[in-house]
Amino acid sequence: MTGAGLLGAPLVLAPQAAYADTVVRVAEAAAPAASGHAASGGQANAQDHGAAEGNTVDAHAVHFPPFDATTFPSQLLWLAITFGLLYLLMSRVTLPRIGRILEERHDRIADDLEEANKHKAESQAAQVAYEKALTEARAKANAIAGETRDRLSADSEANRKALEADLNGKLAAAEQRIAATKTDAMSHVRGIAVDTTATIVSTLIGTTAPKADIEKAVDVALAANEPA
Repeated sequence: MTGAGLLGAPLVLAPQAAYADTVVRVAEAAAPAASGHAASGGQANAQDHGAAEGNTVDAHAVHFPPFDATTFPSQLLWLAITFGLLYLLMSRVTLPRIGRILEERHDRIADDLEEANKHKAESQAAQVAYEKALTEARAKANAIAGETRDRLSADSEANRKALEADLNGKLAAAEQRIAATKTDAMSHVRGIAVDTTATIVSTLIGTTAPKADIEKAVDVALAANEPA
């Protein structure tokens, strides 16, 4: 009887079904207490008890509210109200706020990109200026090195020429002194040779030879011994 009552309900909630099952068990427990009555009365009571149990289960059987056709109009009404409120909330509050956030983020990203491009241009300009300054410094250093090298070469050449001139002057003076010394020495040699020749001739022949002849003979001998 209990199973038939439960199957007869379209859809019963879990708590209500448990409650109905409890009622049925209480009724079944109370049935033996009434067994002392007359057979006809007992049968009538059993039928009345079955009817009461069926009525109790049917009274507590409830449909799932969203599937209840009697609540469709109210459900549609509240659906329309809820959808309208949600649409107003999204269109007036949420979507504009999201739009502002996206716009602010877009503007911030654009500003960051512009700032990055600006710094990149400044960095490139600084690099170009640095390379230009470095090239100019190298050219200036090469020019200074060339000027210094030319100046040192000119100074060295001038010093060399001055030294050569000084050496040439000293050589000329030395040659003059040597020539004078040679001339002086030759003059003394001639006198010594004349005296020596006169002594030798005087010793050999026992008489003194004429001085003019001796000097002439010495001059001839010296002239023959001079280098060509």
